[in-house]
Amino acid sequence: MTTLGQYTERKDVKVDVKGLRIRRFTLWRTLALGALLCCGLGAHSQTAKQNLAKFDYRAYHFGFLLSGNTSSFNFQLRPDYTFSDSLLSVENNALAGFNLALLASLNVNQTIRIRFIPGLSFQDRGMLFRFRNPDGTTNPVSVRTESVFLDFPLIVKLRTERIGNFAPYALVGGKISRDMQSQADVNQSLQDGYILKLAKNNSSLDFGAGADFFLPFFKFSVELKTEFGMRNVLIQDDTPFSQALDQLRTRSFIISFTFEG
Repeated sequence: MTTLGQYTERKDVKVDVKGLRIRRFTLWRTLALGALLCCGLGAHSQTAKQNLAKFDYRAYHFGFLLSGNTSSFNFQLRPDYTFSDSLLSVENNALAGFNLALLASLNVNQTIRIRFIPGLSFQDRGMLFRFRNPDGTTNPVSVRTESVFLDFPLIVKLRTERIGNFAPYALVGGKISRDMQSQADVNQSLQDGYILKLAKNNSSLDFGAGADFFLPFFKFSVELKTEFGMRNVLIQDDTPFSQALDQLRTRSFIISFTFEG
């Protein structure tokens, strides 16, 4: 039977659910205010003179993205796991992060753009494990995984024609990623406590939508996107944190602000 003495002494696994909720609320409140401001700009732009009139006739252009993300896991439990050990339950705990990326956009025609957006994605994910103590009480242990992904996305942007200085669009595509902070090669026996090990390489499908706002000197965009990981990134080494899991796939919800010139 697994005993809690192996990992309950770690100070970095204390559960601070209230603090996490406050930080996530502050981040998304800030991003929501930014999105509302963009909607106001869009409403105004429909009655203003047309900015950057020749922008859509250029074969290509460049820019950069600033994004906020909330990341978690899609997980599956092992079919034969009965929770007969001290582990009682496993739960997701989504955490906030951010992205920085460059953008190169190729205009195929007036409605189709192909975008290459290499960048860094700082994604934190948490899982809450509840263990039963020998005295019958419950001990919640929060396990946090920190990743710094080097992303190589290829995205197809499907945009409508301009309505003044405003144009909505949809996004579909995929990307390959490599975790530059992966602990896949860490020796568990040399750690103070167990960690949840994840593979270095990942891939995902991306879906989203947004809107372009043509300002006097540059084009500004706001977009919402969801990423669904395609690979099982769990490294199964039968630790108290991995033994109940069969698969782990990443997922993220992202709001991005794009600046193109």
